[in-house]
Amino acid sequence: MVTNKEVVVIGAGLAGCEASLYLANLGVKVKLYEMKKVQRTPAQKMDDFAELVCSNSLKSNDILSASGLLKCEMLKLGSTLLKVANDCRVPSGGALSVDREKFAKNVTELIKNNNNIEIIDEKVDSFDLSCPTIVCAGPLIEEKLFVFLNEIIGEDSCYFYDAIAPIVTEESIDMTRAYWGNRYNKGETADYLNCLLSKEEYLKFYNELINAKTVELHEFEKLKVFEGCMPVEILAKRGEDALRYGPMKPVGIRDERYDEKPYAVVQLRKENLMASALNLVGFQTNLLFGEQKRVFGLIPALKNAEFLRYGTMHRNSYINAPKALNQFSSLKKHPNIFVAGQLSGVEGYVESMASGLYCAINMYRLLNGKKQLSLPSTTVLGAIENYIYSASEKNFQPMNANYGIVDAENIRDKEQKKKNIYEKSMEEIDRFLEKIKEN
Repeated sequence: MVTNKEVVVIGAGLAGCEASLYLANLGVKVKLYEMKKVQRTPAQKMDDFAELVCSNSLKSNDILSASGLLKCEMLKLGSTLLKVANDCRVPSGGALSVDREKFAKNVTELIKNNNNIEIIDEKVDSFDLSCPTIVCAGPLIEEKLFVFLNEIIGEDSCYFYDAIAPIVTEESIDMTRAYWGNRYNKGETADYLNCLLSKEEYLKFYNELINAKTVELHEFEKLKVFEGCMPVEILAKRGEDALRYGPMKPVGIRDERYDEKPYAVVQLRKENLMASALNLVGFQTNLLFGEQKRVFGLIPALKNAEFLRYGTMHRNSYINAPKALNQFSSLKKHPNIFVAGQLSGVEGYVESMASGLYCAINMYRLLNGKKQLSLPSTTVLGAIENYIYSASEKNFQPMNANYGIVDAENIRDKEQKKKNIYEKSMEEIDRFLEKIKEN
């Protein structure tokens, strides 16, 4: 398919674009395969690459949070997509949220304008195992390719279900029951539209939600849901107050026009800088479209809401990474084949970018006959990569950035512990970069 002087990258999602740009910017010729023009997955809506199919949030920017620290590590390591994300940022408090259309467009332009990247609009069913390849086909990987990959690994497929939240127009919202603001009025700008509910309104909404009709799944598919992508109707069935301690938590929310504190709140986040489109935060759902309009219309501010996109659920596939991958995220049986992104068992937008970057770094070293490098678990990226290759093979589940998997001193003062983790991480990333420069 290609010579050993070239690299094949399968999939132009977040991991594939990050890996392709890293390698191409170092002079490597990249053949980037993307099937969008031939066949789209159920979640894809855009023609551009690096599409954010669920939320437009890349989570916290706080450097003392696991997600914020991972971003710091990636920027030091040379992430291109995070730089683009910062250029496409929309206000969302302490989080990094982007205008998803602008983000995808800008990444696509970088890919198309890079002379070292050849875009091939084809569906890939298999690939040449002798060619250096990074498989970034994503959690909605085409079935034949997934079967081929599992045959190489010798493992049955793994999967979980992921859900997408609805998007509504700003002009259709009843602003007499909503206000722009942040929790505890923190931040210079009011980044969230808060839709308030009284106890009576919440209970009516709650009872209709838990009894609403959902899209039926095939009988042979057991409903395995990743905790971070829990459909709101499933979360609600855990108890009457489950939503009030989750996405509808009213703590720190106060509309000065009313004396009474809200019993519950639905927060909407800007999809673009104009704030003409808003995402229902934490409202991933598998309800029928008609049921979404009916049930979410019971939220007073959304009684006449116009839906630009309804929520949907789709099946996400991933490999059994502990059985298949080594510490460099390449196949144990075929070290020149790397697997990146959610297909490898990482979970989340930023984590997928980081995985693509990590694979590209080691792919570049492989091409140049250099020793592969791994990061210690005292870094967030190192901890994620260590987890996916060393976890139990029997019940492997995807992992996102969190401090529970990071090696750290046992200090009671949580803030000091986070500071120590940050400082140690930055030291290790600097050492890692020095090793790269030495060779």
